[in-house]
Amino acid sequence: MPLSCVGFTLIETLVTIALTTIVMVALTFLIQYFYQTNAYALEETQAIDSARLSIEHTVADLREASYGADGSYPIAAAATSTVTFYADVDADGTVEKVRYYLSGSTLYRGATEPATSSPSYAGQPEATTLVVDNIRNGTSTPLFTYFGANGTQLAEPVDAGQVASVRIDIRTDINPNRAPAIYTLVGGATLRNLHDQFVQ
Repeated sequence: MPLSCVGFTLIETLVTIALTTIVMVALTFLIQYFYQTNAYALEETQAIDSARLSIEHTVADLREASYGADGSYPIAAAATSTVTFYADVDADGTVEKVRYYLSGSTLYRGATEPATSSPSYAGQPEATTLVVDNIRNGTSTPLFTYFGANGTQLAEPVDAGQVASVRIDIRTDINPNRAPAIYTLVGGATLRNLHDQFVQ
């Protein structure tokens, strides 16, 4: 009995190629969409974690506010988008002049070491580091809010000598053109080295 030759016709081959192409294109689009969605979610999570960690560091620095190496009062300046104080933020036994300030949508920290020849900060270089970016605080949402010893909010302009605690309010959104909404992260620091001054 002769063997018959079985194979694909031209039409069957073209249909197979077309179906395979459609499936591959659909899978490619699904994979791209999956990675784009997850990449944004990962980026957003990293931004929020960065902001949260930044608040923790800022709070920790503010809690250590103390008199400067030159005898300056612990809080040098207090405004809605900047705060300047003295603290040993690098645990080297020397009190630095520390400045947190908002520039555009980025919060920076500047630290100035006193001169070795005299306990003065004048003319000394400021080492600046980026704390957190993508800050979306509006004019109605101050980055820093100050409170007196009795817990009441201090009015602008803030008298630095009356500051007993500071609230930090960071609103972050890595991409304002996409959902979800802005995330709000809030932290607070009581200036524990000034506690005795306010309770006397």
